[in-house]
Order: sequence, then structure tokens, then C-alpha cells
Amino acid sequence: MDESYNNRMSLVKGAKDIAKEAKRHAAKKVSKIVNRATEEYSSQRNYSQFQNEDKDNDYTRTANDEDGEHYASDATEGHDDEDEIYEGEYQGVPAYTDRKPRDGQDSLGQPVSDSLRDRKELELERQADEEELAQQYELIMQECGHGRFQWQLFFVLGMALMSDGVEVFVVGFVLPSAETDMCVPNSGAGWLGSIVYLGMMVGAFFWGGLSDKVGRKQCLLIAMSVNGFFSFLSSFVQGYGMFLFCRMFSGFGIGGVVPIVFPYFAEFLAREKRGEHLSWLCMFWMIGGIYASAMAWLIIPHYGWSFSMGSAYQFHSWRVFVVVCALPCVCAVVALTFMPESPRFFLEMGKHDEAWMVLKQIHDTNMRARGEPEKVFTVNRIKLPTHLDELVEMQSDSSNPVGQVLFMIRTELRGIWLTFMSCFNYPVKDNTIKLAFVWFTLSFGYYGLSVWFPDVIHHLQSDEYASRVKTHNNEHTEDFTFNFTLENQIHTNGVFVNDRFISMKLKSVTFIDSTFQNCYFDDVSTVGSLFKNCTFVEAFFYNTDIDDSKLVGSRVINSSFHHNKTGCQMTFDDDYSAYWVYFVNFVGTLAVLPGNIVSALLMDKIGRLSMLGGSMVLSGISCFFLWFGTSESMMIFMLCLYNGLSISAWNSLDVVTAELYPTDRRGTGFGFCNAMCKLAAVLGNLIFGSLVGITKTIPILLASAVLVGGGLVGLRLPDTRGHVLM
Repeated sequence: MDESYNNRMSLVKGAKDIAKEAKRHAAKKVSKIVNRATEEYSSQRNYSQFQNEDKDNDYTRTANDEDGEHYASDATEGHDDEDEIYEGEYQGVPAYTDRKPRDGQDSLGQPVSDSLRDRKELELERQADEEELAQQYELIMQECGHGRFQWQLFFVLGMALMSDGVEVFVVGFVLPSAETDMCVPNSGAGWLGSIVYLGMMVGAFFWGGLSDKVGRKQCLLIAMSVNGFFSFLSSFVQGYGMFLFCRMFSGFGIGGVVPIVFPYFAEFLAREKRGEHLSWLCMFWMIGGIYASAMAWLIIPHYGWSFSMGSAYQFHSWRVFVVVCALPCVCAVVALTFMPESPRFFLEMGKHDEAWMVLKQIHDTNMRARGEPEKVFTVNRIKLPTHLDELVEMQSDSSNPVGQVLFMIRTELRGIWLTFMSCFNYPVKDNTIKLAFVWFTLSFGYYGLSVWFPDVIHHLQSDEYASRVKTHNNEHTEDFTFNFTLENQIHTNGVFVNDRFISMKLKSVTFIDSTFQNCYFDDVSTVGSLFKNCTFVEAFFYNTDIDDSKLVGSRVINSSFHHNKTGCQMTFDDDYSAYWVYFVNFVGTLAVLPGNIVSALLMDKIGRLSMLGGSMVLSGISCFFLWFGTSESMMIFMLCLYNGLSISAWNSLDVVTAELYPTDRRGTGFGFCNAMCKLAAVLGNLIFGSLVGITKTIPILLASAVLVGGGLVGLRLPDTRGHVLM
């Protein structure tokens, strides 16, 4: 009895020993297979290896399946409760297409929580995946070639960038007319320029960050639609407050163009084409400036291009100009709907099939244009980067649509903020700080001087205009009819008795210490005209714009006012100064054409950093020639010289910024830098504008210092020439 019992126990013990030994050998063999696959995966691979991995995966998967079945059957023979976990170890191995374990699994395929894995190891793994994807993506873009598809996208995005250039110039051209038309007091003047740039600053940061979350194309479409809608709306509103509101949101929409357009286009270009074609794209900003200057020149001075509905609704020529300037934005929105999303963004989001379809579209479009439609797109599988798990706030079940919208907005804003903070993590922290400084200094000098140049020219024109003023002292007229225009005159101690002022205009006319007795005023419009310390006795005013704001310190005795004109009267009849301002901006914008051509041709030859630093330093040095700007012609020449030298810095800075940031932060980083640019524009406008007519020393020294300092910092940036997009 005891002997048979001992025999049975020996058999059981032997079975357990056999099972444990089989388990040890099986785990050892599977571990060797996985390690060998990982080493092969981590080694340097060429493009042909990317194409053949599917076959390798099939072979590896078959071997793993056979080994798994064999080890499972051997190991489960005679197992007991202590070995229950062993049977499930190999039954749960999934069939995966990559030769390394899936994200969130160990080497044997078992799920592992991110909280149990080393976060730093996951980040290093993702970084390695990004580097591998960058190399493969570059090879794919080379296979797709550069042809019809890129040129189509070039012109579509060029229209979008042209809209940004138009928006910047619209502010300066519309500002004087809008403030005059809407009777804006001096205390409110200048708000239009600042509010638009502030809207662009917020829009650059918001849309740039959102493009890294929902896509380049979608964000660009929404941003430009916002710009187009509020641009059209602003041309019809009558109140200055509502006009500011519309232009602010118009700026908010257009602020997303630059941070999206350059990363978007860069992700469709191969390494050897990127610098040159991004520089050619910058030319559309110049074309936008030329378009705005030409339209302002043709439309705004023509006062007859306006209509009114009574005295309450006025639609002057500057409003027609605003509508015309919104047309490039509308064209860009329509054309952009036919363009695909960036395949690089799709890959970053883990959307392999969508990215492959876009890449195939690029390849087939270019091959058909080359006359090689039979050429096959040979890419079968594209590397996807490892995704790190993040804490996601779950929405409680709610049928309230407002709550759902607020939750979605809060979630997107939180994602944008987290992505923005990652721009200050290693290894892009130093690059972000340097880029922000270069953007700020270049923008501060450029926009500051761009405001200062026209204001100085206008100041010189005003001095010349004032020098031609006609002065009339102690004049006496009686029973005379004034039915013509009086301009640039000063009447002192005049006496007007029984005179009639009918259908006439007063432009820059001032009456001082004059007396009007039994005078009749009918359909009189005034621009820049005042009555100082004058006396009106039994005067009659009908359909005029003469009110308390024009009667400074004057006395009105037994006089009556009927059907006064509402709103401010504006006219450009025979006003050649308006034509001159638009012509100056037109010539200054056209002067950047040689710089654009030179920067595009030399961007990949002398390098981005050499062009960036050299252009900013030369621009700073050219500011010292402003000491000799004592005439209009000399100031125009200085404006053209400065614009021609600085444009190369702008082009190279756009290229460097698009290439330095990785794909998951490219829009956010570009948006932050562009927001700093708009902030500098606001400060530059305020500081340089306040110094017009006071001194030349401070603007010259300030512009030179910031431009040279920014150029020296720009030389410290990493050189991205020849690098692949990370």
C-alpha cells in the first residue's frame, strides 16, 4: 500500500519537474527569438528593407505560432494548479505586423500598463521611431518626386499667404479713412492698427497649436473662413466699435495662416527642394502687399465710388477697398478644399492608411504629369511612431449641447497648452528661446520702421503743405457768393456780411477772430477746417457739417441750424497726397522682389543661418543711412533699400522655424514664434510712431541694435540645411 502510494507520488513529482523544465526551455527560446528580432529592427535599414518587412513579418509570425503551439502542448502535460498561469502565457501572444513588441506589451506579448513602464524608456523609444520615420518619409518623398502636385499646392497656399500680406497692408491704408469717416476722436485714433495685430497674435498661437491636434488643412480652412467672413462684415458696419470688433476677429483668423502654411507645405517637400520652394512661397506675401497697394491706389481716392442711404448709412470708397481685399482669402478657401491633409500629420496621428493614400495621390499626380502613368507606387508599409499614453479627461454623460461644446473647447485648449509647454523641453527648449528672440527683434525693427518711414514722409509732406498756406488778414466781403473750394488758407480778423456759402468745400481752412453777420450756409462740407474765436450773428445753416466740434471758442447769436449732416465728411478730390502714400508703399513692397529671388536661389547653397544673420546685420547697418534722409525721394530710397535687405531674413527665418520643430510641435512652435512677431509689431508701431517728428536718433539706434542683436543670435541656431523633417 505504502509502496504503491510512493510510486504514484514519484510519478507526479517527475511530471512536475518535466513541466517546469519544459517551461524554462520554452521561455528561453522565445526570448532569444524576440531579442534577435529587436536587434534586427533597431539596426540601420535602407529603403528596400522597408518594402520587404511584410514578408519577414509573415515568416517570423509563422515561426512564432508553430513554436508557441509546440511549447504550449509540451508545457501543459501534467501541469497542476501551481503552473496554471503558464498555459495562458503563450495562448495570449497576438499576431503583430512589426517585429518588435507592440506598444503597451512586453517581449512575450502580455499587456503592460504605462504606469509600470519607465516613462523615459517610452520617450526614447518614440524618439527612435521618429528618427526612423523621418528617414523613411524622406525616401518616400523622393520616390513621389517634385512636380505637378507640389506646384498646385504651392499656388493654393500662396493665395492664403497673399491674404496675410493683404491684411497687414489693409490696416495702414484704411486707418486714416475709417477714422475720418466714423468721426473717431484723437483719443481713439490708432486703436485699429493695434487691435488687428493683437487679434493676429492670439490667432497665431491658437491656430498653430490646434493644427498639431486636428490637422493643417482643417485648421487653415477654418481660420481663413473666419477672416473672410469678418472682413466682409467689417466693410458694412457703421460704428467704430463694431468695426474694431470685426477687424479684430478678422486678424484672429488671418493670424493662423503663416504658422500653418509653412509647416503644411514643408511636409510635402523633399530635403533638396525644401529651402528653395519655401522661399519662393514667401513671394506671395510680397504679392499681397503689391495687390493691396495697387487696389488702394485705384479705389480709395475715388470718392465718387461711394453711395449713401440718407445721412445714416455711408458706404465710401474705402469700404469697397476692404471688400476687394477679401477676395484672395475667398479664392484660397475654395481652392484649399481640393487639397489633401498632410501625410506627415496623418502618420504622426497613427493614421497609416490615410497617409498612404495621400502619398499615392502625390506619386500618381506627378508621374502622370511626367508622362509615366504606368509607374507604380512601391511603398507598402510606413513606420508609425510609438504613442505615449496620456491622461484624458472623460466627459460625464450629458445631453446639454452647450456643455458638450464647452467641454470640447476646454479639452482642445488644454491640449494646445500641453503641446506649447513641450516646446520648452529638451532638446527644443534652446531653439524655441532663440527663435522667439529672433522673431521678436526682426519684427520689432521691420514693423517699427515700416510705420516710421511713411509717417516721416507724411510729416515732410505736411511741412511742405504748411509752407504753402495762404494767409488773409482783415478782409471784408459783403453780398458775395462762395460756391467753390477753399483750401489751405488762414483767414484772420475777417468780416463777412450778407455772404452766401453754397455747395462748397473747406479743406484745411481756418477762420480766426472773424465775424459772420446775416450769412447763409447751404451744403457746406469741411475737412480739417475750424472756426476759432469767431462770432456768428443771425446766421442760417442748412445741410452742413458745421457743429460744436468745428466751432472752437466761437459765439453763435440768433442763428439756426437745420438738417445738419451726420457723420464725418471725407473727400479725396484733387488730393494727390493720398496717391503719393499708396505709391510709396507700392514701390517699397516691389523693392523686396530682388531679395526674394536671391534668397530663393541661394537658400540651399549658402545656408539658412548665413542668410538669416547676414540679412539682419546688413539691415541694421543700413539704418544709419537714415541720417541723410532729408527729402521725400531720399526717404523712399532708404525704404526700398531696407525692405530689399530684410526680406532675406524673413524667408530664411520661415524655413528654419519650419525645419527645427518636430512634427507633433511644428505648428505650435511656429505659432508661438509668430505670436511674438505680432507682439513686437504692436510695440514697434507704438514706440516708433511716437517718435515721428521728434528725433531721428532714437529710432535709428533702436532699430540697428535690435536687428544686429537678433542676427547674431540667429547665427547660433542649428543649421537645418540637408536635414530631414523630424
